[in-house]
Amino acid sequence: MDDLSLERIDISGPTLASLIQRVSSSPGDVDGLIFGQIHRIVPSNLSDDSPADSVASSSSSSSGQLVATVTSFLCSGKTVSFYDPIGRVDSRRISSLGVDSPDRLIGWFSARRKTANRPSMRELAVTSSLSSQFQLPIEDLENPNSPANMASSVFFLLTTPSTEQLIHTHEYRAYQFRSSNRRVEPRSVAIVNIGPAFRGHYGTFSPKSGFPPLIYDLRSSAMNEDRDEGSLSAKKQALSDQKEIDALAEGLQVGYLKRLVGAEAANYTGGIEEMYERMLAKVESLASEVEQSSAKVFEQDNRNRKLRYRIARIGR
Repeated sequence: MDDLSLERIDISGPTLASLIQRVSSSPGDVDGLIFGQIHRIVPSNLSDDSPADSVASSSSSSSGQLVATVTSFLCSGKTVSFYDPIGRVDSRRISSLGVDSPDRLIGWFSARRKTANRPSMRELAVTSSLSSQFQLPIEDLENPNSPANMASSVFFLLTTPSTEQLIHTHEYRAYQFRSSNRRVEPRSVAIVNIGPAFRGHYGTFSPKSGFPPLIYDLRSSAMNEDRDEGSLSAKKQALSDQKEIDALAEGLQVGYLKRLVGAEAANYTGGIEEMYERMLAKVESLASEVEQSSAKVFEQDNRNRKLRYRIARIGR
């Protein structure tokens, strides 16, 4: 039962975002372990065929599809953390990383920078060694009394583009190791974000990696103080604007809206329209101020660009 094929790999949006953030905040290449579950999903084939045909279709699909769901991860902060340089996994190193439940270990991940998005020979060896040492149960709701196990053969590869780009991007692909042909085969990744069937994914995520070190800088703290003073003045201006808008809507409570329905509606619509006209005038005034401030920022940006150009020429 260790060479079953996965249909796809599910991972929630917060889990994937946390993994990418942990990888991008690391000073170099890293690797780590992936935890989750394996589910057997039996598709329901409802049709108007004869009973014999329906029985045959249900028996043919009784095996169902295997879906791996990633619930959490553990980032080591370095490479060659739980295996040796030739790719042999050491279970003692996995225990030293603080793995509480190895029965939920479905695979591992590797994050490299400015490399091609394809597994290397060492990553293939690590995945093969991990799948041969660890297995996890398959959760089958249709047949709970017939337990089955599957090898921990899921592998995530995260890379960055090999060429410089204006937008910083991360590329990721998921693979499954197949012991029959000693190869890793790509699998589709489904990012679970919405829908009532996916609400359980948000409650199962538990981060296992520590926070990155916070570097305190006196210069940055001084800049932050100046920025805080500017933000304080902006908050005061926003409060004064909000008070003006509240003054425009003064006297128009929710109970007042009942008068807008019925025979007396004509007597009160004029006041509502006047209130909205004053609000629109205030919004237009705020939009004009934002436009003027944006123009000033653009002009200052051009001045800074010219100064940097002059300094670069003087440095030559």
